Amino acid sequence: MKFATGELNNRKFVGLIIDDDKILDLQKAEKRLFELETIPGSLMECIKKGDKFAAHARQLAEWAKKPNDESGSFMYALSDVKLCAPIPRPSKNVICIGKNYRDHAIEMGSEADIPEHPMVFTKSPTTVIGHGDTVKSHAGVTEQLDYEGELAVVISKTGSHISKEEAHDYIFGYTIVNDITARDLQKKHKQFFIGKSLDTTCPMGPVIVHKSAVSDPQSLKVETRVNGELRQSGSAGDMIFPIAELIETLSKGMTLEAGDIIATGTPSGVGKGFHPPKFLKPGDRIDITIEPIGTLSNQIG
Repeated sequence: MKFATGELNNRKFVGLIIDDDKILDLQKAEKRLFELETIPGSLMECIKKGDKFAAHARQLAEWAKKPNDESGSFMYALSDVKLCAPIPRPSKNVICIGKNYRDHAIEMGSEADIPEHPMVFTKSPTTVIGHGDTVKSHAGVTEQLDYEGELAVVISKTGSHISKEEAHDYIFGYTIVNDITARDLQKKHKQFFIGKSLDTTCPMGPVIVHKSAVSDPQSLKVETRVNGELRQSGSAGDMIFPIAELIETLSKGMTLEAGDIIATGTPSGVGKGFHPPKFLKPGDRIDITIEPIGTLSNQIG
């Protein structure tokens, strides 16, 4: 199942992608088919409902696929709908993992920069934008805007001191994040937050794929293209710290909550890693593909 936050006729709704070319308006479908109104208006609130929400959405999808003269009132052509960030406004900072791929750590410094423990930083909620939205170039603020294609994990329920063996039970699904970074600000301030938190520098989406559709997240392939040129190509299996270990480490003494987003790090091939560097400029298009999630596309404005 692929969940999305869609927008049609100035109304945002929680949607479920059907057959890759349609989107089911879950609230309207529930009301029309079951005469119920239990589905919240935001995907964040839906996630908080836990496994019952996913099961109910699956049931609605099965009903909606049957021939129905009224399906036009709750099923739309995907091409007619704007896909927003699945969680347009996270309740707190996006949790990010730095240098979680060996080759990326080396391209950013040397083998001495390969971390022994997860390197954790965050991005402000005001960075989040959706598929197709424009990333501000922030001229006059930075001259070194860079891309980082990443697999992101969405937490399904509140928990702390979660073991690696339990981690899968706390995952709702997976999405794509572009951890756009102002490298010069990162260096100037000698910390990550400002350089990672300029407005519009966390494109996310286009959907959240439910964990039931991903048998092994560590087998997923991450590819980033800039203006059609393949820049990054890596496997989540190359992570220094796998997803389950990240959840275990983060939850030691820190409570993870439903809707929390963990960006798991980026493979080698970022702009700064080239000689000379290939930083982003206005007009550049970044496409990040992770199947079965899809492709997250954005342009620098």
